[in-house]
Formats: sequence, C-alpha cells, structure tokens
Amino acid sequence: MADIVIENAVKTFGSVRAVDNISLTIKDGEFVVLLGPSGCGKTTLLRAIAGLGMVDNGRIMIGKKDVTYLPPKSRGISMVFQSYAIFPHMKVYDNIAFGLKMKRVDKETIHKKVTRAAELLHIESFLDRYPAQMSGGQRQRVAVARAIAYEASVLLMDEPLSNLDALLRLEMRAELKTLLNNLGTTTIYVTHDQIEALSMGDRIAVIRDGSVLQYDPPTTLYDHPADSFVGGFIGNPPMNFFDATVRGDRAYIDEFPLQPTPEVQAELQKYNDGDTILVGIRAENMEALNTPADDALKVNVQVVEPLGAQNLLTLRIGSDVIKLSTHPDFHTSPGEDVWVRFPSKRIRWFDRSTGKSLLRADSPQVEAVVQ
Repeated sequence: MADIVIENAVKTFGSVRAVDNISLTIKDGEFVVLLGPSGCGKTTLLRAIAGLGMVDNGRIMIGKKDVTYLPPKSRGISMVFQSYAIFPHMKVYDNIAFGLKMKRVDKETIHKKVTRAAELLHIESFLDRYPAQMSGGQRQRVAVARAIAYEASVLLMDEPLSNLDALLRLEMRAELKTLLNNLGTTTIYVTHDQIEALSMGDRIAVIRDGSVLQYDPPTTLYDHPADSFVGGFIGNPPMNFFDATVRGDRAYIDEFPLQPTPEVQAELQKYNDGDTILVGIRAENMEALNTPADDALKVNVQVVEPLGAQNLLTLRIGSDVIKLSTHPDFHTSPGEDVWVRFPSKRIRWFDRSTGKSLLRADSPQVEAVVQ
C-alpha cells in the first residue's frame, strides 16, 4: 500500500507560513493535484513529502510508515521536476537507468525496466541520444521514464509540463493520465494550471496562502466551490460574481429577484434585511434572450467574442461585469440589451465577508440542490 497521510504539516520561512497546518489523505493509487497560484505553498508541501525540505511540525506517513524525518532515498518515492533534471552528459538510456544503478540493480533487470519505460513514453528510438539532441517534450518524457523505471510506490511531479508549448502540453496531459492510470501509481502532481488539474486529477487540493481551501474531485470543485476564491480560480472563464441584497429569504439585484432554492432560503434568513450577499454563477449556466421575459434581467452587452463553438458575451449588471456563454447562433452586438435568466439550481451563494459558500460542498443540502 502507498497511501499518503499528511497530518497538521507546518513549514515556515522566517515570518512566512508557507505550509499552514495542512492535513491531507491520498489513497493508494490515487492521482491528487495540488493546485494554486504561485507562492501558495504547493511546491513547499511537495518537497516536504519528498524529504527535500523537512516540516517544522506535523507528520507525513507513506504506506503506514512515518517518513517525516527520513531522507528522500528512504521514502520509496520518485520525483519529476519542472526543469527535467536529466544529466546532459549521459545518453537517454543512462539517464533512465540512473536511479536503478544507484540501487545496485543488476544489468539485465535495468535493461528490461529501461526498455519498458522508454516504450511506455514512446522514446525507445532515442535511447542512444544525448538530451541536447532532443526537443523539450522528448526530454520531459525522459524524466518521466526515469521516474517510472525506478518503480517507486509514490510519484511526485512538480509542474512537469509548464515548459512545454500549449499543443504539446495537451498531448502530454492525455498520455500521462492514461499511463499513470494503467500503472496504478500513487501520484501527487503540482500545478498552477487549473485546466491541467481538472483534466488529470482524481481529487484536487486548492491551496492559498499555505492553507487548503477545498479538497474534492474536479466536478465538485467546479460545480460547488466551497469558497469564492476557488470559484474564481477554477474555470475558464472563471465564475462570475456580483452583489445581491438580502430581503427575507430572497435576494435581489437592484429590484430583480433571484430565486434561491429552499436550502439557500434557510441560510438567507440568518442575514438581516439590507445585507449584501455574494452571488456566483458560471458563464455557461445562464441563458441569454433577445426579447424581454418576466423571469429575466435586462443587461447591456459590452463585448462579443466569437470563439467558434460558443460566443462569449461581456455584460454589465450595475457596477459588475460578467461573462456569459451562448450558442454561436445567438446574435447580438456591443451596446445592445439582452435579457438573462439565472436558473436557481445553478446559482452559488457566498458570504460576502468570509467568501465561504453558504452550502458546504459535502453537505446533504448540496446533494438536494443537485437532484
């Protein structure tokens, strides 16, 4: 078993808490992504798991074994770095074999494992080349092949695709996900790219300022962010946010009434009349109309972006600007008015002062809203 348990991990640099009391459990064979903006602490946490930087407090368990203060070689891990970290003076074969040679594995076994890893990464024809004779994508494959050949119980990956161009990243994402699913290796993957996280991870830990804001499967993160930061960080375009005024168990944009679900109505009653609540909704979850409707809000079109499969409208609601995705056949122009419907089950509600969702992502109320 190669499950990983992180308990109350703390890592400080001077007065900065890079990792602030983080606890996570990664199941055996699971692909978990640590996602967050630059400087949020995700790489610091990964290095602590690898043993490249010890935590100040807390505990790290790998496969039921306490590895908190063990050196990297005693943790049963492989790591793929952002900068590849392959040796320029060694041929590809020797780069892939390096970790196995350090373990003093016999030559026949090394050959079998190197050949298999190279075939899995489609670089078997490059084994006699030097890294300088290869493209960036091919060098990244060498780094992954070296980690796979080592056959560690845990694979740690620190933004391994960030140096590749967009098309190559797309190709490598799909290949990596397929490969690691087939191998069943427990994987922790660090990235600031939310598209990578959503497309690859079984679960995603969204980290900000050293703390985990939400740890859930991709669909839960996207559909039910536990925090307005998560909603704004996940998705392209990100979730729209605007202010609404609470009156009883309803909320209003100016004088237009939004329709909360019964579960949200119960939460809104905890506020005073006149309080401001934060409303979030995805661009694709609103409906645009060219003609007035009683259940739709009149808004002004600022920008129209034809994107092929959709049109992306920039709309002004009072002082707020939001994005709305429409079918490419929907016709409008900047300066015109359209009418927007807000389906009650698609609206997400947040406390304006804390940013926290009124309904927790794992709560029975959320399940009721989904149903």
